[in-house]
Amino acid sequence: MEQKQFGPEVQNTPSSSRRPFKASDHAHDGKQHLLLAASGSVATIKIPNILEALSRHSNLSICLILTKSAANFLVGQSSEQPSVETLRACKNVEDIFFDEDEWVHPWKRGQPILHIELRRWSSMLVIAPLSANTLAKITGGFSDNLLTSVVRAWDTTGETEGTDPVPNSKKRILAAPAMNTAMWRQPVTKNQISTLEEEWGVSVKEGDLRDGWFEVLRPQEKELACGDVGDGAMKDWREIVKVIEKRLHLDD
Repeated sequence: MEQKQFGPEVQNTPSSSRRPFKASDHAHDGKQHLLLAASGSVATIKIPNILEALSRHSNLSICLILTKSAANFLVGQSSEQPSVETLRACKNVEDIFFDEDEWVHPWKRGQPILHIELRRWSSMLVIAPLSANTLAKITGGFSDNLLTSVVRAWDTTGETEGTDPVPNSKKRILAAPAMNTAMWRQPVTKNQISTLEEEWGVSVKEGDLRDGWFEVLRPQEKELACGDVGDGAMKDWREIVKVIEKRLHLDD
């Protein structure tokens, strides 16, 4: 049977019949909650691999955020790039959200706000891939789409959601940058990564006592989709899966 093609204009159309997402509806499901996001990079095509690899964990629930640019890489072009509707059927996938889902229903006082509810719901946010544009937005404090709004609303102290502000108590953001080699080597990129690692970063080395909330999974060197060879390619998706499993203690 020929696979139905879902273009971005179909995928990104929010459903007014969708029940508003509330973190409290999932508070006692006994699962770890992974908020997995992709921004506008070719490496978005690795999202299906990540979802498939994580499907073995029965104690994991996943919500996926796709930016408008990221959705263009998953419109059923090939088996490597299935449609978003195919991803929705993957085991452990609770739901998939787009920018347009933020304000589906005419909002009134007392109704949930999606980027806040997703922040409350998540045990951890993983942005894979993190594009150069979204990197700039995050470090600049912009919140002009669903993903950057979640990041801007992140509880960076552990106090907003009532957890004690002690080491390892903060919910973490993991980001796997992916961009052209020249973009990765730009001085502005170096400064932005320094903000994530040095100012906001968690300690990943013995003896480093920094107590941040952001962890950067640095790119690898390989031939990129554009044909250039160099660093800037997203960290191997298998390694990303291993880090997710370790941080969420999925194999404990």
